[in-house]
Amino acid sequence: MDTLKAFFQKYPAISIVIAFQLFRFVLLPFMGLMPQDAYYHFYGENLSLSYFDHPGMIGYILRGFTLIFGKTVFVVKCADFIVTSLTIFSFYKLASCFLSKQKLQRAILLITSTLFISILSFNSTPDVPLLLFWTLSVLFLYRAVFEEKKWFWIYGGIAMGLAFNSKYTALLLQFGLIAFILFSNKYRKLIISPWLWFSIIISVAITFPVWWWNYQHDFASFLFQSSNRTGSISGFNINPKYFFGAIGHQLFLLLPVLFCVFVVFTFKYIKRALTKFKLPSSKTLFLLAFFIPTFVGFFSLTPVYWVKLNWLMPSYITGIILAGMFINKKLLKAQLITSIVFHFLISLQVLFYLAPIKSDDTWVGWEDLAIETKKLQNQFPNTFVFSDDKYKTSAVLNFYLENKVYAQNIIGKHALHFDYLGDDLSVLNGKNAIFIDSDTRFKTRNKKGNIIPELNHYFSKVTELKPIIVSKKGKEIRKFWVFYCENYTTNP
Repeated sequence: MDTLKAFFQKYPAISIVIAFQLFRFVLLPFMGLMPQDAYYHFYGENLSLSYFDHPGMIGYILRGFTLIFGKTVFVVKCADFIVTSLTIFSFYKLASCFLSKQKLQRAILLITSTLFISILSFNSTPDVPLLLFWTLSVLFLYRAVFEEKKWFWIYGGIAMGLAFNSKYTALLLQFGLIAFILFSNKYRKLIISPWLWFSIIISVAITFPVWWWNYQHDFASFLFQSSNRTGSISGFNINPKYFFGAIGHQLFLLLPVLFCVFVVFTFKYIKRALTKFKLPSSKTLFLLAFFIPTFVGFFSLTPVYWVKLNWLMPSYITGIILAGMFINKKLLKAQLITSIVFHFLISLQVLFYLAPIKSDDTWVGWEDLAIETKKLQNQFPNTFVFSDDKYKTSAVLNFYLENKVYAQNIIGKHALHFDYLGDDLSVLNGKNAIFIDSDTRFKTRNKKGNIIPELNHYFSKVTELKPIIVSKKGKEIRKFWVFYCENYTTNP
């Protein structure tokens, strides 16, 4: 005990980081499967060069972990936790290139205390590998530019490519690198360096699987991620809810102290550049090149477009290093106290589910649904199961059940990557099915009382069954409508 106390006294910052990570790890076994966990595990079970809505890195990682350690919810969560822990370590190595020992400690405490690190540790998303490879990319590029280590141009190119194979947002890495070189008086000469362009060529070569998959599928993924977004933005309908919603998300992910520090130094640097035509030092400019395009770029869209809470996450890496230069001991203490309070409340929610979540984006009830669905399949043999909520229910049931579960492509709707599995739905002609539909606004135990029209188009007869009610510690928390559908036809 005395040895542990002495360690805490000698290394207070490291002790706090370890404490946060231990808290997250201890909470992992109590976290149920999230729909995102199931969907990206579904990626891994259906290996492909890329996928409809994202590149496949998170799927490959989950496939690797579950192949080695077994297909369990805990293993999936551990994969996220371990990759995010590697991100924290990589951040430490990156921040040490810019900050003194005291400021480095503040920066590592800032990133470890955020809720976005907790989200990445608990929930499988493409952002989990993106943040790791984004951090490694910036670290390797720093070594290449400032320490003039040629081989790090190659490492940086590989890391940038792997970041893109995690999520398309990684395109901003190459943009940030070139922007830094163009704006830097000292390093502008690198624009003609063969090592710079060799690094970019390597990054593009690493992304070849994603481009090839898109080429084979009429660029479906690129179109999905671009045309829908630009179409909404081009409408240019100002909506204050989007703007204030984005602020609320960032206050939650970063916590108020850190978010305010972000806003202050962003305003400071932009004002100095616009009014005094003065750019910061080369190292600070390097950090800003990987912060401004993502943080300010996405935030500038919020008055006219709903920017998702995770889109700004890559900017946090260099943003927190910049924050470490400004934040004082008093503000850091306030950040840590706020973080502890939020994490305590989160642990209560995870352990006791105090506040019901009116959404399918929850970790409770899914395994119970799978058990009840299996009973229904035994009651109605030779039936297939499908759902109609893009991917969530179908992905979760695919994780838990042995038989294949289908999505809304059964009734002629677009179903994300379920459409690209090469399934011949005609083999289901004449079969009966069980249709599961989540009641996210669960208020009563009653049946739904009406049938979605598409079911009647594709089945000769549809009968609503008793809904599945999921309880937790005697409290009814989730409800799923169930329909028995007879004689399926792929061409109604």
